[in-house]
Amino acid sequence: MRIAVLGTGMVGRAIAARATERGHEVTVGTRDVAATRAGDWTGWAAAHPQVALAGHADAAREAELVVNAISGAGSLPALTAVGEENLAGKVLLDIANPLDFGKGFPPTLSVLNDDSLGERIQRAFPRTRVVKALNTLTADLMAHPRQLADGDHTVFVSGDDPDAKKAVTELLTDFGHTDVIDLGDITTARGTEMLLPLWLRLYGRLGTGNFNIKIVR
Repeated sequence: MRIAVLGTGMVGRAIAARATERGHEVTVGTRDVAATRAGDWTGWAAAHPQVALAGHADAAREAELVVNAISGAGSLPALTAVGEENLAGKVLLDIANPLDFGKGFPPTLSVLNDDSLGERIQRAFPRTRVVKALNTLTADLMAHPRQLADGDHTVFVSGDDPDAKKAVTELLTDFGHTDVIDLGDITTARGTEMLLPLWLRLYGRLGTGNFNIKIVR
């Protein structure tokens, strides 16, 4: 599958590396290719030579699945730069969280209760099939879930399109996730995004992001 991963940070690199490892054709999208290459990208790319680098729009144009691994605040501007036509009809795996660091750490949520970032993205791009998932995990566990309890922990998917959720679930399963719960339509992304305040406090208490929730049923 041709996958575009938007975002060159920790999350984007983890997803890109794992997807490539699993045999997918991956292009990472960035706002400024020259600036990205002038940073630490060259060293990372040397270890992952099969991952291509392109501008956001170019990365998404030929992709079958697009991953939003950009910060919550930067997601809508970046996706707007990608262009509605380049996202139309495609599955968009949205990993971002609406974290607001305006008052320092821990951050608050800029969207909550009666809305979510996932819903805002879906409204902004009605022809795109948005699926919220993986936003309740640290980057390394997103890509390599079996390092914790042999993968016996829970991830969630939210979205309006059943086929899009199936495609994302298949990708997550391919990564090694063994318990994927379909919460329902895109409005259920409110719940997973609002898990972040708890996640952040657990991180502070445990001193590591190598943990996750298991839904016992």
